[in-house]
Amino acid sequence: MSLYDDAVLVLKGYEGQEELRQSYLDHLGAHPDGMWKSCHAGHVTASALVVDPEEGRVLLTLHKKLRMWLQMGGHCEPEDPTLAAAALREATEESGVAGLTLLPGGPVRLDRHPIPPPCHFHFDVQYAVVAPAGAVQEISDESLDLRWFGYDEVKDVADDSVVRLLDATRARL
Repeated sequence: MSLYDDAVLVLKGYEGQEELRQSYLDHLGAHPDGMWKSCHAGHVTASALVVDPEEGRVLLTLHKKLRMWLQMGGHCEPEDPTLAAAALREATEESGVAGLTLLPGGPVRLDRHPIPPPCHFHFDVQYAVVAPAGAVQEISDESLDLRWFGYDEVKDVADDSVVRLLDATRARL
């Protein structure tokens, strides 16, 4: 199964955010290359919120280009077999944390947001991953900083999309 096919199946099975979910499916239906950065009409991305439920905290990255505290994530790669694998890969690469595990149940949220030209939108499929006890992070070259924040601190440093992702993740936990 291709990554495109996996994305369509994941989105068809995703419950909630019906109008937004359908816009993702419509985009992929109109753009067979809609999984890739080269699709200038917009493309699907995969992200993951790194959580440590035992300590009540999340790991956020200070994104180098956007200069915002965000969850880990980014573009899908041809070697990614699934969206979930892409999200896990991105979270591992950007956090440096070994042993992350996907929170069961598939994506936690969807978030479509505009991006600078030449592309128009990221159709982000958002997962959550659980960090192992004693996780040690290591900053990547994509970040200016990497820091753990208590659940109650996130609203003070991150935008509403990250707060919504955290709320949905906590509800699933």
